[in-house]
Amino acid sequence: MNTQTFYFLLQKCGSLEKLKQIHGKAVTLGLLCSKRQHLACKLLNTYTQLGSPVDAQKVFNHIQNPDIVSWTCLISLYLHTSQPCKAFSIFSHLFHSGLRPDSFCVVGAVSACGHRKDLSNGRIVHGMVFRFELGSDPIVGNALIDMYSRSGAIEVACSVFKTMEIKDVSSWTSLLNGFIKCNDIEAARRIFDEMPMRNSVSWTAMITGYVQGEVPIPGLELFQEMRAEGKDWPTVITIVAVLSGCADIGAFDLGSSVHGYVNKTNLDLDVTVNNALMDMYAKSGALVLALKIFQEMPKRDVFSWTTMISGLALHGKGTHALEAFSDMSKSGVVPNEVTLLSVLSACSHAGLVVEGRSLFQKMVQCHGIKPKIQHYGCMVDLLGRAGLLREAKELIEHMPIKPDSVIWRSLLSACLVHGNLAMAEMAGKMIIELEPDDDGVYILLWNIYCSASRWEDALKARKAMRDRRVKKKPGCSWVEVNGVVHEFLAEDAVHCICADVYTVLEAITEQMKDLDK
Repeated sequence: MNTQTFYFLLQKCGSLEKLKQIHGKAVTLGLLCSKRQHLACKLLNTYTQLGSPVDAQKVFNHIQNPDIVSWTCLISLYLHTSQPCKAFSIFSHLFHSGLRPDSFCVVGAVSACGHRKDLSNGRIVHGMVFRFELGSDPIVGNALIDMYSRSGAIEVACSVFKTMEIKDVSSWTSLLNGFIKCNDIEAARRIFDEMPMRNSVSWTAMITGYVQGEVPIPGLELFQEMRAEGKDWPTVITIVAVLSGCADIGAFDLGSSVHGYVNKTNLDLDVTVNNALMDMYAKSGALVLALKIFQEMPKRDVFSWTTMISGLALHGKGTHALEAFSDMSKSGVVPNEVTLLSVLSACSHAGLVVEGRSLFQKMVQCHGIKPKIQHYGCMVDLLGRAGLLREAKELIEHMPIKPDSVIWRSLLSACLVHGNLAMAEMAGKMIIELEPDDDGVYILLWNIYCSASRWEDALKARKAMRDRRVKKKPGCSWVEVNGVVHEFLAEDAVHCICADVYTVLEAITEQMKDLDK
């Protein structure tokens, strides 16, 4: 085996067992001597790709006097295995060993700081960029923009961007991503519109930003614009983001057309895409189609099972959700905390109190998962729907976590349904204490007081709302017509077909008046 054969075997190697055989043969033949550090680096990277960082570290430990490339490979190893602290520690060792850092190892160090949101050490590495004159390389500037954005220093990220001599599409996308990370979707869109060139990554970043920022309609419009231009092809991440946006607003027609695109481009073999399709169909009311995709999937992961259980829960099919959970356990797939949350939600929607209690009590014992606030919220909802208000209140009082407004709101809703106005008032006051700007709870309290003829308290609730300048948010709904999603707000007067809508409403009103005569 010579050097060329060694490279070829590493490229084709797909298992850890075979890699160790190649490694042993290379050691026997002396291919990993100090003069051939590039071969050791290739071996190190292959161990990393096959998920064996311990063996990769051993390869590095046997390199005598490692050069800058070997150190950079080790930094990349720990970044790849989500150990940014270790990666930055390796960079420190590199620097103190007397080697002059290059742009690649500096990018690794900056990325490590970004993942840790370590602005202090990030600034130190930025200083090294100036000291060693590494700023001319765009990849360094891009990494700095990402680091400062992750650390919340978007102004510094903008400053770095402005001073960059060469800005490629990745530079623009890094800044766009930075604004998205800082929840400034409008600034991100301005950067997107100013971009001299775009690629599928920049399109995907902007679309995903809209969907994750809970404003899916502009994201879906942008996806349609991307397809109309036809220059850049949507990636798996793009498709998943678009399907998530369709699921959020129930855009069934658009979601179905995306499904057609998925089938044409063979993306239907991707587990993540199938999971997103199931979620979209389930949330759009087409549970049968979601089940069909699930049953036809050649491979299912924990998210596939969780999505299916969640879809069944959403449609009130609690018994079927429990059966799916049982099938999941039999298949050997280990549930995660989201899976258990979905099963609890299914029990809540279907009124399966005994089953929900049993699962909640066994979470730690059988599944090794400590209940989080969301699990407690599901239990409160389950007990509240069943009318077990006292038990729900006791659960809240004995929680090891401070209850949030969602939990109190769940108890409030249950109290209103079952007519316990005293407990509803207590829950409402707790919500106001946690979220004084929540307009809905003031209205609910006002209704509670009015129904109990407590007019003075009702006026106090209204006055508190005025004093805190809390305004009632307008109701919002989405309607999909011929694949186009329309958003309507209460008393909306700016929609493009607003006049037509009001004309039709007036005609319907007149017809109803005629029927009453």
